[in-house]
This record gives sequence, C-alpha cells and structure tokens, in this order.
Amino acid sequence: MMEPLKHECGIALIRLRKPLSYYQRKYGTWRYGLNKMYLLMEKQHNRGQDAAGLACTKLLVPPGEEYMYRKRALDNTAISEIFADVEQKIQGFTPEQIADPDFAQAHIPYAAECYMGYLRYDTQGKSSIEYVHPMLRRSNWRAKTLALCGNFNLTSVDAIFESISSVGQHPRNTSDTHILLEQMGHRLDREVERKFVESKAKGLTEMDITHDIEARIDIKQPLKECAPLWDGGYVMCGLTGSGEMFALRDPWGIRPAFYYYDEEIVVVASERPVIQTVLNVKAREVHELQRGEVITIDRSGEQVEVTQLLEPKENKACSFERIYFSRGGDRDIYRERKKLGEQLVPKILESVDYDLEHSVFSFIPNTAEVSYFGMLEGMDHYLNEQKTRIFLDAKQKLSEEEVRKVLSQRVRSEKVAIKDVKLRTFISEDNSRKDLAGHVYDITYGTIEPKVDNLVIIDDSIVRGTTLRESIIGILSRLDPKRIVIVSSAPQIRYPDHYGIAMNKMREFIVFLAAIDLLLERGMASLIHDTYNNILQALDTDLISERNFVKDIYEPFTVEELNERIVKLLKPEEVKTEVKLVYQSIEGLHQAIPNSPGDWYFTGNYPTPGGTRLTNKAFIEFYEQDFRKY
Repeated sequence: MMEPLKHECGIALIRLRKPLSYYQRKYGTWRYGLNKMYLLMEKQHNRGQDAAGLACTKLLVPPGEEYMYRKRALDNTAISEIFADVEQKIQGFTPEQIADPDFAQAHIPYAAECYMGYLRYDTQGKSSIEYVHPMLRRSNWRAKTLALCGNFNLTSVDAIFESISSVGQHPRNTSDTHILLEQMGHRLDREVERKFVESKAKGLTEMDITHDIEARIDIKQPLKECAPLWDGGYVMCGLTGSGEMFALRDPWGIRPAFYYYDEEIVVVASERPVIQTVLNVKAREVHELQRGEVITIDRSGEQVEVTQLLEPKENKACSFERIYFSRGGDRDIYRERKKLGEQLVPKILESVDYDLEHSVFSFIPNTAEVSYFGMLEGMDHYLNEQKTRIFLDAKQKLSEEEVRKVLSQRVRSEKVAIKDVKLRTFISEDNSRKDLAGHVYDITYGTIEPKVDNLVIIDDSIVRGTTLRESIIGILSRLDPKRIVIVSSAPQIRYPDHYGIAMNKMREFIVFLAAIDLLLERGMASLIHDTYNNILQALDTDLISERNFVKDIYEPFTVEELNERIVKLLKPEEVKTEVKLVYQSIEGLHQAIPNSPGDWYFTGNYPTPGGTRLTNKAFIEFYEQDFRKY
C-alpha cells in the first residue's frame, strides 16, 4: 500500500503450565515465558507501531507483595522500552536471587506464569497512554482484579454504556476499552461474590474462602453475560489477578486469532506464523480460534478449554487481513496473495494491448511483492501458451533462428522504484512534506526504453491515492514510459471499515471522491442531496442499520468510469504520460481468498448492523463538513 494504513492491533498471551524451576532446568533460564513474550510481540510489530503494553500475573506471591504488573509505552520503540524497564527491575536484585527460580517466582517483578502483550495502531485518534492496553481494574481481591486487551473496534459502545449505567455504575470514560473494562469487571465482581456465598455455605473461613473462590472461578460466565452486547470485530483477551485467562473471537470471525498448547505452555497470538517461529512448531499444530470460540485457561493451568461461547454468525473474516495486514509468512496467505496477482493478468494484458515485448513489470511497495510474484507467474503462463501456439500452428518447420527467437521471449521484470526510508522519516516531520514527497522513492534509470515501453506497477491496494498523486506517478513519469499502468491487487475501496482499520471518513476514499466528482459534472448533484436526506429520515429508525444508503452514490457508474475519473484526479498536470488503472474484481477477490469473505470496504455489505449505521453517519459527516468544498 503506497500510503500505509494504520490498522487493527496485535495480541499475545502466554500461560506457563510448569513452575519456573522447570524452565530453568530444561532451557537454562526461568525467563523462558518472558523471552517468548518478547519475541511474540516483536514478531507482530507489523500490527502496531504506535504503542505497546505488557501485563503479567504472579501466582505464588505472599500477601503484601504485588501480584499483577503492567507496563505501557508509546511510539515505535515501545516494545524495547517496556522490556528494558522489566530488565531494570530484575537487575535490582542480587545475582544469587536472580539465579534462584523459586525466589524469582515469589519475589521478582515480571517473573510470572501468566503474560498478556499488546501492540497498538491508533485507529481512533486517541494516542494518550491512558488508551493503551492492557487496561487494568484493580482490587484487593485477586480474583476481582482484571486486565483486558484486544484487537477490536466495537460499534455498540452506546448500548454497552447504557447497560452498565442502568445497574448503577458511573463510568469515568466513554472510550470502548474503558467501557468494556467496567462491563467485564462488574460481571466478574458478581461471579466472585456468588462463589463467596457458596464458599461460606461450605463452612470455609478466611484464606480458605479465597483459595476456594480462585479454584472455582469460571471466567466464561462473565463473558456469557457481556459478549452478546459486543457488535463489531474483535479478539478480546483477559487476565485476572488470580491467574484465569481467556481470548474470545467475534462470532463473525472478523479479527483473527490462533493458539497452540502443549504440556509446557499455552500461546495465543494474532498470527499463525508468529507462533510457528517463536515456538518452532509446524503449521498443523497451530489452530485458528473459530467464530465465537473462546479459549480459557484456569488458575492451575491444567484446564485449557476451547468452547463455543457465542453462536457463530456468517463467516466474515477480514479479507484485508489476507491482502495486506498479516505477515506474508503464513503459508495460506502467501498462496492467496500470489493468486490475487495471477488473476489480474487478463486485465493487465488488455491495458498494455497484449504487448509483452514492450512492457516492464514492477511493484511498489514491498507489501505488494508477493502479488507481484503471482502476476509474473501468470504472465509466464500466458507467454508459454503463446509460444506453444506458435509451434503447434506452424505450417512448416521453423528454422533454428526462428525457434530461438520464440524461446527468447520473456516477461520483463525490474526493480523500478526503491523507497528512501530515511527521507520518508524526515519529511513526515517537515512542513515542506508535499514539496519533498517526489523524492520518497528513488527510481532505477535505464530499466525501460523511453516512449516505447509500458510500465506496469502493482500495489496491494489504493485507498486515498495521496502518495500516487504527490510522488509515485510523477516519479515514474521521469522514466518517460509510453504508458503507466497502476494495478491494485484489491478491488476499489469504497466504504469505511469501523472494525479496527483507520478508514472511517468518506473523504479518505479516492473512489468515493471520483464518484462525487462525476455526479457533479453530469448534473446529478440531486442524488447526493437525496442520499443525505434519506439517511436523515432513517436516523431514528431500524433502517439506519439495515440499508447502506451510500451505495446509491456509486450506482450510476461502472468500474471503468470511476477508474478514468480517479486518474484525472490523481495525475499531476505536468505529467503527460498516459496513465491507466486496473483493479481486482470482487469475484477475483473471493476466488483468491475463499475462506475470508469479509469484503465490506469494497461492497458496503457490512457483517453487523453497527457497520451499516456508522457508514450512513459517515456520509452525513461528509455532506455537512466536506461537501461544501465542492
């Protein structure tokens, strides 16, 4: 993606199932769990570079000592800062104490059995440390102490707020994370209190009551009472002060989660290859948490259960996760991205008039490299078919020179543009960013024949088009190609996300702006006004959550018409080279990624009522705040 999106976050859970002394004997260090958590977080750094957080629960500590620790930090160095702080606390003890796993387990901060890690991209413009997970709700009762983190955006925060306010709570913050913490904390309190009554009825007293409660807490019970109100995409994770842990996936499967466990460890993470790499296990040993499933670990660490907590809804696993966000090291994602590139071959060939001899293929940025490989394989297949036809259709034996000429035909691929990372950092801090944006990429001169060769560049998606307009098209035009073809391995992005990706404003979508521009040019502004008025009339009805009125804006136009207008909006005036756009089709998307059919950013078909409602409201915001500029 030429202008990287901020998107959903990353989560990691670790539960050690043995005493720390076990890992000291087997692996030479009691820090086995801590080290693995560091690796899980670093390997998922792609999922969040704005902030990070770590929480842990120590199970074997005497009263009067801290049992739950938390550290959070901001910026892209957050992981390093967190673990440097952890190391500093460890080094506050003597070498003899540090070397003793039993002492560490009882007294050293972060020498724990239960860990929960979090990586954050700010998707709502709230960058303060108070919004960084894990969120913590403390109590003198370990079983009532709760830490939460999650990869989520909920569209039902108002309903949850009303639910907890109606029972007498007074939330001090209306962010979704704070509201969830209070909601879950309240239900956990009630669960502990029920267990307290039962323990008293057994005749237990004092610490025996505490031990009995902690041994019988069922973390699924609070989840059963809270989760039905959660509308949106999420993987919600929790850790109590007494050591219960959980990770729950939304019933539509919008956000991803994977888990692995054996007799030593339980691990949950946002991506499968991360677990494979950190634990050196096979892909078949790492399981995907299915829609509405929850994995729970009890205080003892002995009971690891995966159960169906919520009834699964229609599969709407996020296709953008496969196209762009997740690491390409996953075996299935790698194949899917290659397939996305391969399926674009017919459209690309049409865009260059089937002239492979005079077409050069490349990619920007690096995240598009896998789909680029798929595109090249598809082109190779096409070219081989053409060569085969020449030989089979030859009416007489070809000369050696003719055979060599046919066999020498190849798909021309070059590294045309290279990103200057250092310059990118500098200009993001400078007021002259737009003036300097043309130098973000260095181009490789001599890779094409001026005015003769077509230049085909594949990207994984095009959202705002800002980088195309400010730098890419201008930079590529310096090579003086006959034609520039920009290819997107994803379909046209037309609608906001609302489930964790920072795509919430209608004005952010170049396809939407192209549609508005066409409506105005063709004297169809009434459609824009009618859409606004229709949404206003539906605001206080169920229709606001049932019908996506924004679809009406696109109805009059074909994909090709929108493509032409996008080029007009993005192509700098000084660029004389012809520019074409090629997008993936919706059908091609689903053929390449059959198991992740969530496509609402492309089609407007939201999996939850909240997504439709918020998109209609996003159009109201555009009409009232941005449309006047037109």
